[in-house]
Amino acid sequence: MKKSTIWLLAGVMIFAFSGLLYLQISYVRIILDTQESRFVDAVRRSLYQVSYNLELDETEQSLAEQLFAFDRKFIHKRTPVVSSFNNKIQQRLTFGPINQQLTTRAIEIHVRDLSSSFGKNDINAASLRIQSALEDRYFYQQNLLEKVIRNAMKASEKPIEERINFSNLESSIRLELASNDLEDVPFVFAILSRANRVVFAGPGYVPENLKHIYSQILFPKDSGNNLYTLQVAFPTQHKYVMESITFIMPSIVFTFVLLLVFISTMYVIFRQKHLTEMKSDFINNMTHELKTPVASISLAAQTMNDTDVSLSPHLMEHAKQVIIDESKRLVFLVDKVLQMSLFESSKATQFKRAQLDANDLLANTASTFALRVDSAGGTVDVDLQALDSTIVVDKLHFTNVLFNLMENAVKYRRPEVPLRLMARTANVGEHILISIEDNGIGIRKEDTKKIFDKFYRVHTGNRHDVKGFGLGLAYVNRIITELDGTIKVESELGVGTKFIISLPFVKN
Repeated sequence: MKKSTIWLLAGVMIFAFSGLLYLQISYVRIILDTQESRFVDAVRRSLYQVSYNLELDETEQSLAEQLFAFDRKFIHKRTPVVSSFNNKIQQRLTFGPINQQLTTRAIEIHVRDLSSSFGKNDINAASLRIQSALEDRYFYQQNLLEKVIRNAMKASEKPIEERINFSNLESSIRLELASNDLEDVPFVFAILSRANRVVFAGPGYVPENLKHIYSQILFPKDSGNNLYTLQVAFPTQHKYVMESITFIMPSIVFTFVLLLVFISTMYVIFRQKHLTEMKSDFINNMTHELKTPVASISLAAQTMNDTDVSLSPHLMEHAKQVIIDESKRLVFLVDKVLQMSLFESSKATQFKRAQLDANDLLANTASTFALRVDSAGGTVDVDLQALDSTIVVDKLHFTNVLFNLMENAVKYRRPEVPLRLMARTANVGEHILISIEDNGIGIRKEDTKKIFDKFYRVHTGNRHDVKGFGLGLAYVNRIITELDGTIKVESELGVGTKFIISLPFVKN
């Protein structure tokens, strides 16, 4: 699949996921705004009703007090007949202006009732007394209502403690909230004066800790200097509102999970495509590299079969040397292929572990490599300071690790400066450090993070004389890791490179 096709599919999927997330977030925002608005409206309706109920309670209390005073005053003036009459028509009377027709009709009905028990003269006298009593009661009730209204207008002069029953206020608020479907929401409340002084505060009311406070003026028709405000706050308002979107949260979570899976999949696809391209390049390079030694060996063999060449010892020796050198080159290339097969296998490398002396391994490898360093005009400096140098490793693989690091020092040397290769060992804690340092071209800082990746090669500018496949350091890193060790690199461009291997040693 072409990279452009992959990018197109990735773009379409990202657009689809972005649109889906945008819609879900928009729905959540709309639901939250709607729930918040409903909550605020319900609270304001409840508080308004609480304020209205307080006014009704105050009016009813004033009316009850006046009626009680009236009953005590008027009860001494009642006659038995009037009392009997009043008891019968009490249900027909209401406060306010008395309907004259209703009163007259009531008197006529009662007069007929009395005719069966009293004489005509007695009935007339009783009728006059009843009519006089009703007139007195009418004018008194009229005065009573006017007095109630005047007392209600003067109620604002009373202290707020006498106008409100604080012990019942919380129940009243809770009842009104329940009527607006907010019965399960905890709240705190307080009453404040016009100067914002707390007159009464319910339990848990700490304004500094409250975010959403709702206010309602109590007795709004009172004079401005005596206005009081009821403040109610809901500490769990945010939680109550957020509960309205709990049903959609799993959908959002699953969408994010799918987005992460998609991003991970795209990353794996691009990485595998990159590795596939590098692997193809590796195979192509390896094919060309194998052709050269095979062709050289074939040409040398043909030369040796020539009768004229067989008579020349010099040409025969040259042909033999070509075969030997190209055979070694073939072995080296085959080793690279084996290293690649090592990375292709998902299983751990099978090691033939043994207790070996790290000082001896490093010294022998450096001694073997000294001839190549000398031919390059350089020197090898070996410093073995580790006293505890016994390690458990596979001799073949570990020797290959040391060989790869020293070979890189020769390959990436600076032609204008004599090569200096330094190999050292030292003990640090319970580990032995093996360092291989050179004064070559060095590595850029951004490349040091990738040099242990498979197929990665550091760019060498315009130099094309250094051949490789990007497997050597990846092989080194894998072997050291599977030997329970670590490897790191310290390098400066134009100064040199230092590889440090850390392995646990075996105590004697």
